[in-house]
Amino acid sequence: MSAKKKTLKARKKSWRSGFGPSEVIQRVRPTESFEYLLNPHKGTTTFQRFNGDPIYPGLRWSDSEGPTAFKPFRGDPRKLHNDRYPDTTISYCRWVWSVIEPEKGKYRWDIIDGALKAAQERGQTLQARLQPTAGRAPYPDWFWKSGATKCKPDDHHPDFNCRAYIVHWTDVIRAFGRRFDGHPNLESFDVAYAGGCGETGGNSTPQTAEQLVDAYLESFKKTQLLGMLGTHGCKYAKAKGVNIGWRADCFGDMRRGKYPSVPTGLNWNHMYDAYPKEIWQCGLEDAWKTAPVTFETCWTVGYWYRQHWDVDWILDFGLRNHCSVFMPKSSYIPKQWEKKIEEFNKRLGYRFVLRQLTLPLEAKRGARFKADVSLENNGVAPLYRPYKLALRFRQDSRREIVRFKADIRRWLPGTIWFSERLPLPKTLRKGEVKIDLGIVDAADRPVVRFAMKELLGDGWHPMTSMDVEK
Repeated sequence: MSAKKKTLKARKKSWRSGFGPSEVIQRVRPTESFEYLLNPHKGTTTFQRFNGDPIYPGLRWSDSEGPTAFKPFRGDPRKLHNDRYPDTTISYCRWVWSVIEPEKGKYRWDIIDGALKAAQERGQTLQARLQPTAGRAPYPDWFWKSGATKCKPDDHHPDFNCRAYIVHWTDVIRAFGRRFDGHPNLESFDVAYAGGCGETGGNSTPQTAEQLVDAYLESFKKTQLLGMLGTHGCKYAKAKGVNIGWRADCFGDMRRGKYPSVPTGLNWNHMYDAYPKEIWQCGLEDAWKTAPVTFETCWTVGYWYRQHWDVDWILDFGLRNHCSVFMPKSSYIPKQWEKKIEEFNKRLGYRFVLRQLTLPLEAKRGARFKADVSLENNGVAPLYRPYKLALRFRQDSRREIVRFKADIRRWLPGTIWFSERLPLPKTLRKGEVKIDLGIVDAADRPVVRFAMKELLGDGWHPMTSMDVEK
């Protein structure tokens, strides 16, 4: 036997020794991992701060004080950890109108730029909101001087139906959209068009709400919009056929006070009275299939604990309604509930488990080969980004990436199976080639981890080998 044939025989034996001579396919069954995965576009968010920043003290937080100064970070974001709070891949920040537009037409876009950069440096994307006001935060002085009117002389808010509000608020939203729509690190933008924190719609009439919401719909064609659950504006956007996500901002409200007019414990609260009804009234019962759901805590998780609310029921409600993002206000998670919140985070959004990848043992370079993929989404929602599943072929220093055509956004919770014929790159030489698998972005960088133990340092999952034939 020639030296060349001996080398080829040894190479084949090194990885094909378990296959009989008549076998032509191989099955790869990775080892499932049950760890918490820091995958993008899902999980817990920080609030008005970024990974590694101190959380709020006690049970406090601020809806009105979004960050305006940003410390540079040049370390490895994967080494950042949050004390008494989950590690995250999303930051959520809000700014009141008077901070972003202190003078008419003069926008503090440097603040938004800084937040986007800070989030990116800390391994996060940014969910953002511009809000007319929050609490007693003032409206811009110039806005009142422009002719804005109030419903009552002593009211903090304007009449949201007055022409000055409609014109000036839509101006700032359109300006934001012109500058930031489609920014790669902008996760989503809230349709917070009127009322306190922009969440309720205030006293806006249906006609006014539609005018205000149209400014968002016309200004954001790429960035995901999130409607405020229960508002006419949210219902209107959905009815127009817009692929709008939604957020609810009093998740966990199980208040059971003593009221003289109803039996104890049977009073109104968001979890029983508002959310089930509003999801259906706004036509959002199936919206989760194509756009994300965010739940923000009513008060904080620490407050829930002090009130002895049923955290298991609360978290299960979030999962049943296909939540992708959880916003507990960067307030501490009680130690007694840390494991519950971690398990909740694991199931938020998507969680892909590869059960089997079937490939041929060998293929001709330049020819197509069949690849069967069997996986599960053990989360409660799909991944809404147009990433692609891909195979990477490694041979010596050569790296070649081949993408599947499958639309990942259609991987709803449950079992997924598909088969494709993929080309074996012509650049490969004859002999063994190692194969890795990953979910990649437009630049072919692996961005999403499967729940499997096999993982390389560069984010790819090692699968198997294949023999390249001429």
